[in-house]
Amino acid sequence: MTRLQERRRFLGAALGGALAACGGGDGSGAENGPPGPVPEAQVANAIGQLDKLAAGLMASSGVPGMAVALVRDNQTVYAKGFGRRVVGSAAAVDADTVFQLASLSKPIGATVVAHQVGQGGLKWDTPVRAHLPWFTLSDPGVSERVTIADLYAHRSGLPDHAGDRLEDMGYGQREVLERLRFLPLGAFRASYEYTNFGLTAAAESVAAAAGLDWATLSERAIYQPLGMGSTSSRFADFAARTNRALGHVRVNGNWVQGAGTMPDAQSPAGGVSSSVNDLAKWLAMLLGQGVFAGTRVVDAAALAAAVSPQVQSSPPGNGRPAGFYGYGFNVGVTPAGRPSWSHSGAFGLGAATSFTVVPSTGLAIVTLTNGYPIGLPETLNAQFFDLVQFGAIQRDWGALFAQALAPMLAPEGSLVGVSPPAAPLPARALSIYTGTYRNDYYGPLQVSEQGGSLALAIGPVPMVLPLTHWDGDVFTFTLRNENAMPGTISKASFSSDRVTLEFYDADKVGTFVR
Repeated sequence: MTRLQERRRFLGAALGGALAACGGGDGSGAENGPPGPVPEAQVANAIGQLDKLAAGLMASSGVPGMAVALVRDNQTVYAKGFGRRVVGSAAAVDADTVFQLASLSKPIGATVVAHQVGQGGLKWDTPVRAHLPWFTLSDPGVSERVTIADLYAHRSGLPDHAGDRLEDMGYGQREVLERLRFLPLGAFRASYEYTNFGLTAAAESVAAAAGLDWATLSERAIYQPLGMGSTSSRFADFAARTNRALGHVRVNGNWVQGAGTMPDAQSPAGGVSSSVNDLAKWLAMLLGQGVFAGTRVVDAAALAAAVSPQVQSSPPGNGRPAGFYGYGFNVGVTPAGRPSWSHSGAFGLGAATSFTVVPSTGLAIVTLTNGYPIGLPETLNAQFFDLVQFGAIQRDWGALFAQALAPMLAPEGSLVGVSPPAAPLPARALSIYTGTYRNDYYGPLQVSEQGGSLALAIGPVPMVLPLTHWDGDVFTFTLRNENAMPGTISKASFSSDRVTLEFYDADKVGTFVR
């Protein structure tokens, strides 16, 4: 497996199904019948250790800020902030500090869809085209049949993280969704590939059926009924909050403020911002099977479908069970054999979030941080539930999650770490390479000569990327964005009337023709 494939797999798996599996144990206990009640003393002890657990993780990692909330039997019993909203600032994180949630937005959005299903007029298996008639994939038959459920379960056949690099280029939501038709499809309803924009298309179909934009629908269906006054699916609302945590990355061992991520194009998949106090209300609704404070907010059957296994997201192996995904939720079992629901979220430019619900314990926890993904939220949640179920932490969760998430932060490219050739073949005259190259998926590419060197320009508001000669007709360029970690190197390989850009060729659509 190449570094690129490994990184993409963990992006999908870590934020989808396989992180749960990497710590899922072997399901021991499940074969002996449903687990019984957890001892009250273990629950009390686990709650009493949350301060210590959070402080320890912050000290060992140096992450600037963290917030944690715990719900028990539909009541918030713990909500607290730690550290700073911005590194070097005196502004403290508290339980009302708003964080970007990244992919934790997916299960929240799934409850918006479940609410609409409960209202009638659409179902999980309603075709996306019923309300988004222009949505098209490369297979006409799949375009007609693909449903809201298919896209929320990542089983449409779209390739892993389809459309994300278009977003990085600056394309808007409609442009990204329309260009998905140029991507090759895998097996329809027989494969799992994690896609932000596939899920976004399903959500936009639901919003169109309601006659509202997605952010407004989310407010009316979930945020307002639950009293989530600091929660929004609009980036502008996050940017306007005075009590907000900004994202950070680690550079040379030090945490520094990141460039930030504006995820409106994939809002249903990654655009929610919220506080742990608000999210505790959402978790209470999940524990209440759609009921919050005595009022039904989400239809029980529609919610039950979302938190039921709909597709296998990771295979069994090494003593762990298979991982499964519902509609926007990881669905699995804890090491003690208890059914659980969870999801993580991450931005490479500075966000890491995670929640876990174990219904049989009556407990749900959410952890938010303002550092990029190194496994802190997942570790705290796993440690807590070990204490609940076993009375002691069973595994080195920090090491397990850090190892699982490390590929997300690795640079991409076959030339990473490779020394330049000692005697490279010379390039041809630079004018041989210049011109406009066409690509249906990514749009036009302009290669020009600037001061004796080549540069390429790509994207709707062109990114200009200088090219460095490597060997013969091969040049290189570097990138830094949400999907290109520091140190990423891409080849630009010219041949006759075309050029292939390695960074954009993961799905074999990275060749541009002059």
